[in-house]
Amino acid sequence: MAINKITKGGKVNKTKFTLIISLFIILFTNKSFWMEIVKIYNNSQQNIFFIISIFFFLLIFINLCLTLISFKYIFKPLVIFILLSASLAAYFMNSYGIMIDREMIRNVMETDINEAKALFNPAILLYLLFLGIIPSIFVYRQRLEEKPFIKELLTKLVATVISLLLITAILFPFYKDYLSLGKNYKYIRHLINPVNYIYAISSYTKRSLTDKNIPLKPLGTDAVLLTDVHQRKKKNLLIIVVGEAARAVNFSLNGYREKTNPLLSKEKIFNFNNTYSCGTATAASVPCMFSHYNRDNYSRSKADHYENLLDVLTHAGIKVLWRDNNSGCKGVCERVETENMEHLHIPALCGSEECFDMVLLNNLQDYVDSLDSDALIVLHQKGSHGPGYFLRHPPQFSTFSPECTTNQLQECTQDEVTNAYNDTLLYTDYFLTQVISFLKDNSDKFNTAMMYMSDHGESLGENNIYLHGLPYFIAPDEQKHIPFIVWLSPDYISFIGLDETNMKKQHGTKFSHDNLFHSVLGLMGVKTNVYDRNLDVFARCRTSRQNITPGNLP
Repeated sequence: MAINKITKGGKVNKTKFTLIISLFIILFTNKSFWMEIVKIYNNSQQNIFFIISIFFFLLIFINLCLTLISFKYIFKPLVIFILLSASLAAYFMNSYGIMIDREMIRNVMETDINEAKALFNPAILLYLLFLGIIPSIFVYRQRLEEKPFIKELLTKLVATVISLLLITAILFPFYKDYLSLGKNYKYIRHLINPVNYIYAISSYTKRSLTDKNIPLKPLGTDAVLLTDVHQRKKKNLLIIVVGEAARAVNFSLNGYREKTNPLLSKEKIFNFNNTYSCGTATAASVPCMFSHYNRDNYSRSKADHYENLLDVLTHAGIKVLWRDNNSGCKGVCERVETENMEHLHIPALCGSEECFDMVLLNNLQDYVDSLDSDALIVLHQKGSHGPGYFLRHPPQFSTFSPECTTNQLQECTQDEVTNAYNDTLLYTDYFLTQVISFLKDNSDKFNTAMMYMSDHGESLGENNIYLHGLPYFIAPDEQKHIPFIVWLSPDYISFIGLDETNMKKQHGTKFSHDNLFHSVLGLMGVKTNVYDRNLDVFARCRTSRQNITPGNLP
């Protein structure tokens, strides 16, 4: 009867209308949620009844939420916003296996236009059309019954009471099942559309507003160099390459079947194959990498209001440059010299919208020639950023075939996706060896070193999960297990007194982003109270003469 009223263009009972919208949202924008529920509970008749109870629980809950906002003038715009945004959320969850939480919203807010454009394709337009635009037109055209304000409030009060009674009736026979679901599968809430992104947006907004006026706290202002740069034969030059979405399991240096590191395998490097990231997305991992916090006590809020590794090095008199070919430094480089290389127009290195990573070395020699102190240069790669892996490297690096040449990864086989991804690693292999070559060319004037560490890993379709960004506690190892490589010139090895044999024995030692902060301080010879020798990957392999410096201060 409600459908007839709507299609005939008469005034529609608002209660029936909200129920129809709720039913549409539950049935058509929550595929990922229902697939996960069925995967969890698929083995008994009792579970079938529990799944049915979840359906009615969510239907009543969403209907109640819509009822509470169903005031004249604001109701239709809010419903249309929910439908449009829910259609986009459904696309990303269904296509890439992502979950939407506060950190995912942070990733969205901090992405750049090129990253956003790379995710759009015809499939997303179909989701937007059939799950967003057409239902929104339907909502817009309806004439809803409106009651006097007091009567409207009473109706909402009655609806709330009835809804709560019904929810209690649903929960009572299955309360143990709901407790178990909430305890053992906490991540499931990040799949409930639109509750997930509405809650995540509100949480992100609240956190951002709360943190906005917190003053920046200084860090390592006592930092000094252990040896005067002017008394040394050479200055120190360290390049940190921050990788993007590189996963350790696909590095042939770590035993992968395909030769993704043919050039690095010929270099004298230290490769640490048991290293893990702090987060599963750039917005979380990059600030964490350069923070003095360990992952266990890290939060983006804390990191944003403390100075970081780059500031400590600056306090010690070391010149710092950040070059970016990605979506920015996520606040890490705000107080140091920064160059955005992503939008340069160099024909050999750049396309119409982005540049290949070799642009990070463009005219870098001029900067190095101008140095009169120790220096750290950070090169932030585009690396293996998906889903358009085939766009991340020049054509001559299309070695593994057949290759997925679309950003709609679900349309390719897993082998095609993996081949396209492996080509990005092949280009990274080339890029890193070019960085090493650059440093070798400058070894007559500097003690030179390179440290490469990815921000996070990547899923390539395993268990129908793509890209990255899942909540850390449920993210697969592919999103957390990252490559970590160090190259040191002979003079740098001598400067820090490194025992190479012992260093190579650290190959399988478990390291993480926690080690970067302290390892760089140790490598650069910086003395400061914030240095923790236990987290310096080089400290245990220094000769006894060097072992006491730098070290923890009282």
